[in-house]
Amino acid sequence: MAYTKVAKTGDIKEGSGTCVSVGEKKIALFNVGGTFYAIDNTCPHKGGPLSEGTLTGNDVTCPWHAGVFDVTTGAHVKGPGTNVNKYEVRVEGDDVEVNA
Repeated sequence: MAYTKVAKTGDIKEGSGTCVSVGEKKIALFNVGGTFYAIDNTCPHKGGPLSEGTLTGNDVTCPWHAGVFDVTTGAHVKGPGTNVNKYEVRVEGDDVEVNA
């Protein structure tokens, strides 16, 4: 796999996330304290959009059924769901790139 430019650093406010596409994949991209993290956008419980969830520290809460996931690892923290895939992210200049 190769890195794909998905956003500019200024596109995602600190403490928030957005959905980006890498090919056919929908990926949730988060800015936690100025560091970017990427996980699957689809909650494994019922398909909720994780990029639209509430980010508290490193944890995002699915907006549909309150499953909680660590955006730094993809680990399921609590509530309905299982682990999600995590993707490597790098910043080149002001470009945010994801390897997915």
